Amino acid sequence: MFRRSALALAAPLALVLATGSAVAQTGKVTVVTSFSKDVTDPIKKAFEKAVPGAALEVQNRNTNAGVKFLEETKSNNQVDLFWASAPDAFEVLKGKKLLAAYKPKATGIAEKVGSYPVNDKDGFYSGFAASGYGIMWNERYVKAKKLPSPKEWQDLAQPPYFDHVSISAPSRSGTTHLTIETILQGEGWDKGWRTIKDISGNLRQVTDRSFGVPEAVNSGQVGYGIVIDFFAFSSQGAGFPVKFVYPSVTTLVPANVGIVANAPNKAGAEAFIEFLLSPAGQEVLLEPTIRRLPVRPETYAKAPAGYPNPFKDKNLQGLLTFNAELSESRTAAVDTLFDQLITFQLEPLKAATKALHEVDAALAKKDNPQARALAKEARDLIAAMPVTDAQAASPEIKAAFTGAKEKSSRQAELEQQWSAFAKEKYAAAKAKADEALKLLR
Repeated sequence: MFRRSALALAAPLALVLATGSAVAQTGKVTVVTSFSKDVTDPIKKAFEKAVPGAALEVQNRNTNAGVKFLEETKSNNQVDLFWASAPDAFEVLKGKKLLAAYKPKATGIAEKVGSYPVNDKDGFYSGFAASGYGIMWNERYVKAKKLPSPKEWQDLAQPPYFDHVSISAPSRSGTTHLTIETILQGEGWDKGWRTIKDISGNLRQVTDRSFGVPEAVNSGQVGYGIVIDFFAFSSQGAGFPVKFVYPSVTTLVPANVGIVANAPNKAGAEAFIEFLLSPAGQEVLLEPTIRRLPVRPETYAKAPAGYPNPFKDKNLQGLLTFNAELSESRTAAVDTLFDQLITFQLEPLKAATKALHEVDAALAKKDNPQARALAKEARDLIAAMPVTDAQAASPEIKAAFTGAKEKSSRQAELEQQWSAFAKEKYAAAKAKADEALKLLR
């Protein structure tokens, strides 16, 4: 179906392209994106077919690396578009004047997805698809090991999930950063970090790239993964035995595309945006390897049975309203906290968590008030944070993370402090859990 639509769209899109001399000279549209080839290749193929003479050059970088690349090359920019999931990354680029305003001509696009605006109010970036965050799991793995099916984030903190969960590092994945930030915004700073650490104590691994998580779940290396929704939907489309759930504390936000300031091929960049938002472009999102949520409501009429529809599904209507500005104000702090408290301290965190699971099992057989009190103290030690939410977003901490290639001395100092804090707290928690176990034997 989308092939016919693409051909029908070719003439007007070609006309748009023809208005730019840069396109006439090169036909090349260069995009920096965090999306994998499974996403970019079908869109590239459809765009180039719809717009004869255009050639989409895809440079793949994770979101944080892409933002830094545009900052470092702004004096001699060779990129036309930035294309990624994280709205706070676009806020960073907008704030640094690294994006050019462009309001698409496409019609039929929803104004909001869930409660979040699809497009930037100032026109510096446009939503082309929607995404939410949740939990995917391998049904065969779960059945073979007689494990439960999760519904909420906190489920993943329970004893049966120990060593069966995977997540990517938010410092390496914009989508995981959004997931962590969503939990923090939905539950509050202290409770949110408690939930995140409780889950992290059950982790098998923290991967370097976001797509490492669905690959591990698909292959049965791990049972559960904390992912952006389209990873699970595309896995289902490819025939993997996986399921996905949106916890009640989650959000839907648009994945975006924006024209880079001083783009060498601005007309080509505009044509690519128009294609993404066209009926043909939106239908490509339904492809099995992509499975994104279109922002054009009418596209869902062509979706396969059971496809989530944020414009009609009641359970996707009242989700958290994500605050991109709040997220942007503390991005570096949140990502660094996760790494220093979890990624680089995973083994001591798991050791303390495993001991607490053993305490819980023993308490279920024989109650002991003193042991129960020690277990609570241990959990509070694990949940403790070295900074408050106000401090994390403060100018002082924000200034420490300059984004430069070389770490500032203050950044290194904070990382060392937070790492030492985690080591001390987890060791103390493990000691208290061990003390509780002695009382229960």
